[in-house]
Amino acid sequence: MLKCFFTFFTQLVNFSSWFKEIYSVAHNNSSPKKLLGVLIGGSGLIGGTLAHYFKTKTPDEIELRAPSSKKLSIRNAQDIRDYLKRVKPDFVINTAIANIGSDSQLALEINYLGTLNLARATAALEIPYIHVSSAATLPNGEDLVEDDQLQISPKLNNYAKSKLMAEQTLKYMYKNVGLDYTAIRLAVVYGEHDHKIQGFHRLFFSIADESMPVLFTKKKVMHSYSNANKFPYFVHHILKNREEFSGETYHFVDKNPVELADLILTIKSYLELSTPREIYVPYSMATFGKKALEMLLKVFSRIGMKGGLPAELMFLENFYKTQTLSSEKLRASSFVDPMPTETIYTKLPELVVYYLTRWTHQNLISTFNESIIDNSSMAGEFEQTPRKFLETIHADSTAPFRDLITR
Repeated sequence: MLKCFFTFFTQLVNFSSWFKEIYSVAHNNSSPKKLLGVLIGGSGLIGGTLAHYFKTKTPDEIELRAPSSKKLSIRNAQDIRDYLKRVKPDFVINTAIANIGSDSQLALEINYLGTLNLARATAALEIPYIHVSSAATLPNGEDLVEDDQLQISPKLNNYAKSKLMAEQTLKYMYKNVGLDYTAIRLAVVYGEHDHKIQGFHRLFFSIADESMPVLFTKKKVMHSYSNANKFPYFVHHILKNREEFSGETYHFVDKNPVELADLILTIKSYLELSTPREIYVPYSMATFGKKALEMLLKVFSRIGMKGGLPAELMFLENFYKTQTLSSEKLRASSFVDPMPTETIYTKLPELVVYYLTRWTHQNLISTFNESIIDNSSMAGEFEQTPRKFLETIHADSTAPFRDLITR
């Protein structure tokens, strides 16, 4: 009798274990696997926007890690191999770039060799690789398509040359080693949370700081613009639709290009400034002035005074020539614009408030109309009546956070 009971109990335990295993398998099959991605260049505007999107919009679907350069240096091939081998990601996104004014060595190591080694690693792991490129790889002109490209030449600046070489190597690896990649070209990028003053935000800063007395462009010069806030939605979409987007290059730009002079004058009106005046400086005069300033800075450097012109001035020619990118391929794809009416003009009010507040806090500018920014009453009390403010905090706002109390 005892033996029969023992046999029955053993079979019951085995059946219970079998049932749990079947349930676990069924449960796991019904729940999609959470993807793990690695983001290179997470401290920049595009990288930071991507990190914020995947953290807030897809926490149960995708985990995105953005290692610092101390953990993974894109300049070190062994770092790339060791990190990706250890983490075993499902995809890699590369938004890292060397500063546009970097010398040939740094541009080569970050923009080209870094891209190459990431591509070699992702090809070996057989995972998607999303590469962020630039309109700097394109010639000037109107309605440029994805197949348009500059010719590689020693005359190209280091930034354009390295980004162009990266694009061509990715295409070569797609055809010859089966790399699953998508290249996304951005034009003039705009958006919040850019901690560096560069690109469009350099232009905006120059206007706000009243350091642009006249217009360094000419009428009817048009450029394309890329919305940083929309970009993560596109990356998310192409990760979910690899068959459509693998091996392809896309221009991620707003549908309609923008006239540079009109944009400058619109920003000026928002800031209620008197400059820049609507006087168009010829290109020859602008280049002469640039060279004169460069010579003057060299003289100052000999007596211990350091300074430099914005790196963006290497693209001074682009201020006088049209470059617009076609968005036809993007609009013909399965991607649906999440904010179809949002443009650089509709975003300007938010950008003005955000950047004026930031630059004011950093004591970088102070000449604009301060009524544009709605300063909080708390900040006003802190500045004007600090003793009273301190007493208010002590009386009402020093209790421990109740939701963190564990006992």
